[in-house]
Amino acid sequence: MSTLVEIRDVSKTYARGKQKVEVLHHVNLDIQQGDFLALMGPSGSGKTTLLNLIGGLDSPSGGSISVGGQRIDTLGGGALAKWRAANVGFIFQFYNLLPMLSAQKNVEVPLLLTGLSAAERKRNAAIALQLVGLADRASHKPTELSGGQQQRVAIARAIVSDPSLLVCDEPTGDLDRQSAEDVLGLLQVLNREHGKTLIMVTHDPKAAEYAEQTLHLDKGTLVEQATA
Repeated sequence: MSTLVEIRDVSKTYARGKQKVEVLHHVNLDIQQGDFLALMGPSGSGKTTLLNLIGGLDSPSGGSISVGGQRIDTLGGGALAKWRAANVGFIFQFYNLLPMLSAQKNVEVPLLLTGLSAAERKRNAAIALQLVGLADRASHKPTELSGGQQQRVAIARAIVSDPSLLVCDEPTGDLDRQSAEDVLGLLQVLNREHGKTLIMVTHDPKAAEYAEQTLHLDKGTLVEQATA
């Protein structure tokens, strides 16, 4: 199995006024193609910061990050945006769906950055909605869907461009237990049957059980590694 994400000596420092706060301290991590990794740790431990660095939403203060053999820490803003669109799907705690658009049109949004025709965008979005079990809800707007259904639309949007990597920040944090289990089961299917590599930040030990491996961050340092 090949290494998809390679993190070497990565640190991240933020400035708060005149004070500098180091959120990540010299992190080293390899994530293999096809892994399902959970990141856990107390609030402020650097979990979301690390996730954002891997997804190319932020850049490290030091060290290097390679994804699929591409050094993303050296890319400029435009090149990084293009790389994200082609390689990463994002799933957040809050679904960030556009309220005036149908499920179908929400899923199509990432494809507007591609050269696909309207017919191709519609077909790809329909396939993604079918994969998450919502083909019959394609014309519904977010307000006509439950929280669990909205998150599944968000997952369809994340996978519609067929990225190799899915980064998930508390994807079940706003859901009831049954909806959370449905979403986690879907993420597991995407990992096991469709070969997606998943990295998930969660506070929920039950959610982490769906992952193959759990890493713990504390004060910006990886402190423990446990294989499920």
